[in-house]
Amino acid sequence: MKLRLWRFLCCGILCLWPLVSLAAEVQATLDRQQVALGETVTLNLRANGGGMASVPDLSVLSRDFAVLGSSSNTSISIINGQRAAQLTVGVALRPLHAGTLHIPALSFAGGTTGPLELEVTPADASVEAAGRKDVFLEATVDPASAYVGQQMTYTVRLFFATDLTSGALEDPQVTGIDFRRLGDEVNYQAERGGRRYNVIERRYAAIPQREGHLKIPSVAFQGEAVNMANSDAFFGNGTPVTAASPAVDIDVRAAPAQASRAAWLPARALSLTMDGGPAHGDLHVGEPLNLVMSLQATGLPYEALPSLSLPSLDGATVYPDKPVNGTRVEGPWLVGRRQQSFAVVPHRAGTLTIPETTLTWWNVAENHAETARIPAQTLTVLPAAGTPASSSSAPQSSVAAPATTPGEVPVTAVRQIPWRLLALISLGLWVISVVGWLVWRRRPRGPRSAPGVSPDATNGSASRLQAAFLAEAKGNDTGRQASALLAWARAERPALQNLGELAQALSAGPQREAIDALQRKRYAGVEETGLGDRLAQAFKQGFAWQPAAEAGDGSPLPPLYPFNLRR
Repeated sequence: MKLRLWRFLCCGILCLWPLVSLAAEVQATLDRQQVALGETVTLNLRANGGGMASVPDLSVLSRDFAVLGSSSNTSISIINGQRAAQLTVGVALRPLHAGTLHIPALSFAGGTTGPLELEVTPADASVEAAGRKDVFLEATVDPASAYVGQQMTYTVRLFFATDLTSGALEDPQVTGIDFRRLGDEVNYQAERGGRRYNVIERRYAAIPQREGHLKIPSVAFQGEAVNMANSDAFFGNGTPVTAASPAVDIDVRAAPAQASRAAWLPARALSLTMDGGPAHGDLHVGEPLNLVMSLQATGLPYEALPSLSLPSLDGATVYPDKPVNGTRVEGPWLVGRRQQSFAVVPHRAGTLTIPETTLTWWNVAENHAETARIPAQTLTVLPAAGTPASSSSAPQSSVAAPATTPGEVPVTAVRQIPWRLLALISLGLWVISVVGWLVWRRRPRGPRSAPGVSPDATNGSASRLQAAFLAEAKGNDTGRQASALLAWARAERPALQNLGELAQALSAGPQREAIDALQRKRYAGVEETGLGDRLAQAFKQGFAWQPAAEAGDGSPLPPLYPFNLRR
């Protein structure tokens, strides 16, 4: 019995789980945030997942609104094979009085929406005379005065109290002002002169390109109206109707004197950020550090924003990726965004500093200059993975000694050795060196090679690795090309850990340039035309190593003095 009850509860939970998920994705929005008394506004209730849902109890709104009606719509979309459905219920509301009206949280589709606010202004007495017309246009701009490059919002409203069978509304066009549509048209109802109208509202982002007094001329509407009470209306006999909006004047100011001349950015808000860091907590030589710089501004399109870049870094190479740019609409504002990714590849151990990045912009909401800032970053670069850390094999003394470079003896230690003993040791080593040289001269002549390794084997290994690299160079796999090139180089220089060290060991010229091109394509995705041919051409004759730092290092005789006393 207990088992059956447990199964029943589990089945009930599984059946109710979709409703729980749906409740977490319920949302309420208004199609406008500010209206005039007598106009209508639409309350949209949305629930992801589709299905059926009734209009919630709206009696809590009766104090501030008149509920005029509702409609529902279900939309289905398929993205990457995933099916998504959304249920939308629209409720038409007419405010009953001016002021800030509150819409409380509502229970809808098993969830609860968030509260909303609506600003209702008194009716404009200057437009009451328009109530005698069947069709007319209104046009406004906000703000009426702005800086060059600052976004203003130009709004056109078509009022009609008759049935329209067709119509066309012009878009504004003015030399010196860039117009862009802001979202879709908004439909609602409003009163003018005691008469109720249907309203179609369009909003445009208006961005002036030059200073001075500018005029936005009237836009025209042409259409056909029909009287449904007339029996001839069913045969398409309509009456032509026209309307024109009033012209709108604006004042455009030049950029203020205290603004930055490097980049004039009049915006309502602006942010500059940098994301990314070492993938595994540590940064090693040859491993890319992926950084993403983002710039976003409210009130500006992305074309008005400067391109993003990083300066040349000491100890690393910067490979920029392809930028991601775009402009979206948020309510009455354009929001421009630039995003740039970088692959920073350090080529030596130590400290890597990414300097501070700043951008000065003008806050049009508060009318003063501000600076967006990305702080400087200092990272510690460790040796390439697999490189042993340098340490002394000698036992540690009970007294700490000052740090020295490899092969160097502290001066204090040399001074503690008696000079006679040092001279005898040096003389003995010189005698041993002479005896060894005489023995070496008397040994049978033959080809010199490393102990236990024949020259043919060594040359054959390097030749095979060279051939393998030249074969990979004909392909398009940058990872395989880099691995084959590094394997061939290690056959001649086993201490090399990555391509950055290989480039430093080569003489400046085509080979270094080919490695840089390979790194750019591998880490930054930069298209390098004919990269395989460049690699093959640069390395077909072998490596062009830099000359040795000191001559005579290859002498068969051991040094006379075993200690390096140079400071």
